[in-house]
Amino acid sequence: MNSPTAYTRPPTPPASTPVLVVGTGPAGLTTAITLARHGIEVMVVERRATQSGLPRAASVSTRTMELLRSWGLEQEIRAGGVEVEWKQWVGPTLTAAGDTHLTSFPTREQSAVLSPTAPASVPQDHLEPVLLDHLRSFGTARVEMGTEVVGLDGRTDDVQVTLRDVETHETRIVHARYLVAADGARSTVRDTLGIVMRGPGRLSQAVGTEFRAPLWELLGDRRYCIYAVTHPEAAGVFVPAGRGDRWVYGVEHELAQEPSPSLTKEQSARLIRLGSGRADLAPRIERIGTFTFAAQLADRWREGAAFLVGDAAHQITPRGGTGMNTAIQSAYDLGWKLAWVLRGWTGPQLLDTYEAERRPVAAHNVARSADPHGGARLAAQELPADLGGRIPHVWVRSRADAASTLDLLGPGLTMFTNGPSAAWQRAASSIPGPPLVVHDLDAITARGMGIPRGGALLARPDGAPAGWWPSGTEPAAVLRDAIRALPTPSETADRLAEGAYAR
Repeated sequence: MNSPTAYTRPPTPPASTPVLVVGTGPAGLTTAITLARHGIEVMVVERRATQSGLPRAASVSTRTMELLRSWGLEQEIRAGGVEVEWKQWVGPTLTAAGDTHLTSFPTREQSAVLSPTAPASVPQDHLEPVLLDHLRSFGTARVEMGTEVVGLDGRTDDVQVTLRDVETHETRIVHARYLVAADGARSTVRDTLGIVMRGPGRLSQAVGTEFRAPLWELLGDRRYCIYAVTHPEAAGVFVPAGRGDRWVYGVEHELAQEPSPSLTKEQSARLIRLGSGRADLAPRIERIGTFTFAAQLADRWREGAAFLVGDAAHQITPRGGTGMNTAIQSAYDLGWKLAWVLRGWTGPQLLDTYEAERRPVAAHNVARSADPHGGARLAAQELPADLGGRIPHVWVRSRADAASTLDLLGPGLTMFTNGPSAAWQRAASSIPGPPLVVHDLDAITARGMGIPRGGALLARPDGAPAGWWPSGTEPAAVLRDAIRALPTPSETADRLAEGAYAR
């Protein structure tokens, strides 16, 4: 487990920045990393002096792992988790006879067909430090801990944000071309913008106990992602929360029937012993907390140059394990679209597609998480929401480095061809717009992607197809039409080049 680390603010903060991100949770860090990887300067502020030490979300989905793999972080992320099969076990206690059920995350066998990677069981307090370290490796990124937003004015094209040092209470103003609110369920930015959350804010409550005990030894070869026990005095769930036999035991309570109890360590230890079926178990209780299940969606995700992402835009209960994954994937979507606009590769209309494309996914996951049985859905039902229609994963047979077609996606547009690519290469180099890289696939790989001989597939950075063409197509003409379909570049790139948002 990574310990929370305090960071000291550099002495000369900038007065302006292309993008100001508020919050260093998964959504804020993902947005900032995506911008930094595109060469965009980004400033990130966080009210807390250190990162959270809570395990929180521990299920990293297929598509999220594909994104982390593309950043070269897959092995570092997995190093803080445990290897599990994505199944649920249900029984009276952990030692009693029970039943095994599939979950909405694909099994290892399914993952091997669907993706170059697979879901991971990794606590959030390991994931976040890895992302923060990655962000801080870019010279275009600046992170300030212990800094909060206390005011903003978005009446002009830019956003004027008033920041305050939490320790000294000193304030200053920063101008940002775009503001990204990733400041959580109690978002200050969202409230200041007057954006309302809709949906149940108090579905139920749960008591979570973080503890350490040798449960893997007890479970043997049943290495699953979740264990539901039905003991009449200790019904709840056990969830692995990282290395070293670290666990979370959770008990949900219906608010209409009874309030969540305030448990002592001794009471929690007793419940854990009952649920485990081992009267001699001696769990080391590290933390007990209460949290509320909410299933809400913000009325809108944008107000002028300010955008909501993560829990500021949608609150999702733990059922189904989609909350953090929805946040990360939406943040990536917003990040690359902001980067394209700021680089002058496309016009600001592209930013309208952020909410248009991601809101249906979030709405689906919010509604699913509000369903008491939403966590029981199978992968076949839920993978479309996670994978999002991205191009197929196929191992590229002509490469010796075990590359997937997903690994070939670049920061701009990527063209996959089946057959001689010289004409596509010439067209790609002569047409203005986002960077366009052409990959000529071998016949078997192209067949796996559904590209006919002589045909081509154009993909966005997120893997979403931007165009399919059959054989006999004139490359320059179709590429020109595809680029024209993108929003027209605006003055944003010119202002960036002139130093309007320089440090």
